[in-house]
Amino acid sequence: MLLVALTGGIGSGKSLAGQYFSQLGAIVIDADQLARDVIERGTPGFEEVIAKFGDEILSAGEIDRKKLAEVIFRNPAKRIELENIIHPLVRSGLDTIVKSAPKDSVVIHQIPLLVETGGKERFDCVITVKASESLRKERLLQRGLSAPDIERRISAQVGDSEREAIADYIINNDGDSDHLLRQVEELWNTTLLPRAKAD
Repeated sequence: MLLVALTGGIGSGKSLAGQYFSQLGAIVIDADQLARDVIERGTPGFEEVIAKFGDEILSAGEIDRKKLAEVIFRNPAKRIELENIIHPLVRSGLDTIVKSAPKDSVVIHQIPLLVETGGKERFDCVITVKASESLRKERLLQRGLSAPDIERRISAQVGDSEREAIADYIINNDGDSDHLLRQVEELWNTTLLPRAKAD
């Protein structure tokens, strides 16, 4: 089994790269989705978050992610408090999925905050998806995020140089989706799949 971390700044295109890897046969685990799952209503994570942040982050009995995001991106200490709840739960969820995967799998964990969480050591290799900041901002505006929100989210993450420093492989996503797909296919066919089979 080959355990891979796929990282990149917000708007870099790591989610699309993850979709392409999944289509090629990888087991792709989205850390953001896992982070949502572990604080769904009825989970221990939900109770921990409400105990820490209060009922004001609720809408119709569910955690309102927009309200929660407004709290944590305005207050770095609150963001750390949330991460201290969510990150251990996400790691546990990842471990459960890995244990149930076939032994010759390529398991790709799509994780935006790899550098920030110091998680590199848990993986056999790291892939970083990069794109220029101007292009990332343009993509995020198209997703409907406001300019101030984009600035807050980008500034809450480490820079590209830190992500590239821990990367074994770098995918440049300044082109179109076909260009991204070609890079993903090449990395899959020439490196990831052979490494998984060799291991």
